[in-house]
Amino acid sequence: MTLRILKSYILLKNFIDRRPSLLKIVENLAWLSFDKILKFTINIFVIALVAQYLGPKLYGLWNYAIAFASIFGVFATLGLDSIVVRELVKYPNKTDELLSTTFFLRLFGATLSFILCIVAAFILKNNDALTFSLIALSSAGSLIQVFSTVDYYFQSKIMSKYTVWAQNIAFIIMSSVRILLVLVKAPLVSFALAALVEGIIANVLLVIFFFKKYSFPLKKIQFNLSLAKYLLKESWPLLLSGIAIIIYLRIDQIMIKEMLGNKEVGIYSAAVRISELCYVLPMMIATTIYPKIIEYKKSSEELYYKKLQDLFLYITWFGILVGLILTIFAGFIVKIIFGKEFILSASVLKIHGWSGIFVCLGVASSGWYMAENLSKMAFYRTLLGALSNIILNFILIPKFSIYGAAISTLISYAIAGYFFDLLSRKTKIVFIMKSKVFFPIYIFKLKE
Repeated sequence: MTLRILKSYILLKNFIDRRPSLLKIVENLAWLSFDKILKFTINIFVIALVAQYLGPKLYGLWNYAIAFASIFGVFATLGLDSIVVRELVKYPNKTDELLSTTFFLRLFGATLSFILCIVAAFILKNNDALTFSLIALSSAGSLIQVFSTVDYYFQSKIMSKYTVWAQNIAFIIMSSVRILLVLVKAPLVSFALAALVEGIIANVLLVIFFFKKYSFPLKKIQFNLSLAKYLLKESWPLLLSGIAIIIYLRIDQIMIKEMLGNKEVGIYSAAVRISELCYVLPMMIATTIYPKIIEYKKSSEELYYKKLQDLFLYITWFGILVGLILTIFAGFIVKIIFGKEFILSASVLKIHGWSGIFVCLGVASSGWYMAENLSKMAFYRTLLGALSNIILNFILIPKFSIYGAAISTLISYAIAGYFFDLLSRKTKIVFIMKSKVFFPIYIFKLKE
């Protein structure tokens, strides 16, 4: 038995040693997994404590402010994320120039984002002291995130451990602060301020790690106008796509607040928070594999599509498994995490939890859209999803209350993440690939 284990270990070691890029991906994924598991475990406890302390009404108001600010927060990155990572992978010798120019572009975007959010809050009469303070503090986070530009370097090198360290140190410190805020019965605005401070700590640490790892010459920090024009030309479809994405991720909470009230937002947000925590793993996998997908395309088209098909298979069935678990145990999960005051969230969770399948499919195909230079198509699909969500919310929320919002979200995610690919000849191939994951025959074939 010992000899068999030793042989298996040697075979596995030889397999990995012959594939250094695989080892790097596995190591990166391990760090990201550690990050998400740690955050998931602590976050569940802290969210439960804070939500039960605030109650549905105040918890709903806070989530409304976050949703409101996040819609304008898209301008903070200008859609540059995957574009800059792609360019860093292709042209590592241009790292200094790319990061410097991106930093100034993001600084402009973040400032614009903050101003637009504040103006919109006044126009929509969200200028009572508490609501306005919550929106302003939530929006200020975009200004802090400018310094996370250095994370693009770590993403391009598949070195997520530094990002994990920075974020988790900040997260653990401020989670302790949130618990203290509950114990001293602090006002709601204190929790929004804590979220802002967490962002400051995380980004300061990230910059420190970057300068320790990469000898970035300060004299290289300059703005390259021609490069900026190129990056913006490449990223504007992704910016529009990002706006569409955040609208159909957050517009339901804003519309519920306007149509029903803060308490209903709180109940709905509790279900959404649990559901969205379950999206973390597929997003993490897609982020890690994205640079490698580009490399596969360079070497072998066949291998490129095989790896993409495998990705569709594994993360989609993960989404199905999560949907089943949430449907069966929704009541128990909500009662344990949020308490009896939020029990109506269970019915919302049973519906919203299934949207994870289409989130998984959408996330997995995002790398394909980028690799095939179909960023405009990516925008069209998210725009269709956002418009579908808004229209369905107008129809279903008055009829079915917060459950109508959950149904709207599920349908709009299905439209954007799956059915859209059927509408164009350019994307039909990926629609077929996505469809394969639902057929057992394909699974048996994969195992042979």
